[in-house]
Amino acid sequence: MRDNMKILAIIPARGGSKGVPRKNIKNLYGKPLIAWTIECAKNSKYLTKIIVSTDDEEIAKISEVCGAEVPFLRPLQFAKDNSPTIDSILHAIEFFEEKGEFFDIIVLLQPTSPLKITLDVDKSINQLINNPEAKSLVSVDEPNHPPYWSMSIKNDFLVPAFGQELFEKRRQDLPKTYMPNGAIFIAYTDELKKYKTFYTPKTTYYTMTSDRSIDIDTEFDFELAEFYMGRRENGDKNRK
Repeated sequence: MRDNMKILAIIPARGGSKGVPRKNIKNLYGKPLIAWTIECAKNSKYLTKIIVSTDDEEIAKISEVCGAEVPFLRPLQFAKDNSPTIDSILHAIEFFEEKGEFFDIIVLLQPTSPLKITLDVDKSINQLINNPEAKSLVSVDEPNHPPYWSMSIKNDFLVPAFGQELFEKRRQDLPKTYMPNGAIFIAYTDELKKYKTFYTPKTTYYTMTSDRSIDIDTEFDFELAEFYMGRRENGDKNRK
């Protein structure tokens, strides 16, 4: 890790949420959901600045109380249901660069993945920087079931999506696959501006455990995350 690198962490949090209303500030095991990600980021050894990009004043106030900076309210054109997250990231980069503040690396931390820990963030940053060929990094986990066992529908009948041969193979005989878990995205700023995505031609990966990979999109996901958070927090207390 190079000491002179400036790294910006962006936590995107829209006010509108369809699956779980107001989920970014909904109470998860005693704290607003977004607080877990802010706390995780604040404990990082490498992040220069931590901001929340939101269009919502209540989320902004709660985020500031939790220790994040909210230097602007996100323009509405970047806060619609169909607005790509990358647009809000590029907007934040432009906001700072117009003020003469430049960052070498951008880290996107999704608040809907509250079980990630600071070690995940710092290891991901180190892993990207220590790989001279990599331009970006995405966190992943291993899927519960190989995608080669997926089925599609043809003429109202199930057919193997990737062909019969792969469908009939045992798990251990199939190529290992990974699924982006939505928790951590990192890229060099220049590459992010060039490709307008964290998935560059040279994207490396950081593997997380399934419990830390929970991504909240539904009420069931929220309950599952609360269960694992309770188990984790109680485990930490028992070890003290």
